[in-house]
Amino acid sequence: MSVYEVLGLWWVLPSGVALLGYGLALAGLTRAQRAVWVKARIVAVGQPAHGASKRPGIPVTVAFQTPLTGEEFVLPNDGEHGDAIEEAWVGREVDVRYPRGQPHRYRIVLDMDERHGRVVPNCSVALLLVGLAIHASVVGGWPWALLGFGSLFTVAAAISPDIRTARARDALLASAVAVPARVVAVTKDVHTDGEGDEIVSHTPVVTFTTREGVDVTVLSREGIPEPGRSLGRDLTLHYAPSDLTAYTPDRAADRRANAWAVATVVILLVTGIAAAVTGALML
Repeated sequence: MSVYEVLGLWWVLPSGVALLGYGLALAGLTRAQRAVWVKARIVAVGQPAHGASKRPGIPVTVAFQTPLTGEEFVLPNDGEHGDAIEEAWVGREVDVRYPRGQPHRYRIVLDMDERHGRVVPNCSVALLLVGLAIHASVVGGWPWALLGFGSLFTVAAAISPDIRTARARDALLASAVAVPARVVAVTKDVHTDGEGDEIVSHTPVVTFTTREGVDVTVLSREGIPEPGRSLGRDLTLHYAPSDLTAYTPDRAADRRANAWAVATVVILLVTGIAAAVTGALML
């Protein structure tokens, strides 16, 4: 086979991964499906060190019981056990999975889509669709490029959860309660861009107490001006009483961000439809 013929078979790998992944998911044989899933609760909350990375999240200790024996395990989470916790309080419930018979290898799972074992095949399908759009552009020129990428944008906008998420957040924060808060630490992460320049990002660690007396620690990524200089700053924080993970130090900015998220999806949808129709008419 020539090089061009081999390159023409690029779709085999993502297609094979997707088919294998969906087959394993239907048979209930993915790692997530074979794992034991339990509810855990946070029993202790620590504080990220000032100047440390935000990647491990907030250090917590979780407790959960094994469903077969009822034995309780109380284990620390230092960021190496699954998803990082960015909003923590004693009593918060999180989902935990672990290999059968190995509870010490537990992982915190905040995205419940992982439970069905279809994350990898879904990503493979996304890569396949992007590849098909690029392939169509190379082979067919502008009409197929518009049709392929227009269809891709339309599908991406149609299945995007951003509008639902933004509206749900607005609904939660519509009844937000304002309480005093304080920045107790500021994390620091250094990234290097394509030109070798360092980019430093800071994330304030904020603590506040709800009106019900619950002490909450959060990594506040948005809404605090000059985050690198915010250590020790007192501020007002708005939180949703029904969901303590919904909070903001700047309610107006949060509403603008939600409105922009909705507008972005709408623009993507309109652009995709227009491009697909134009490409179809040009064929």
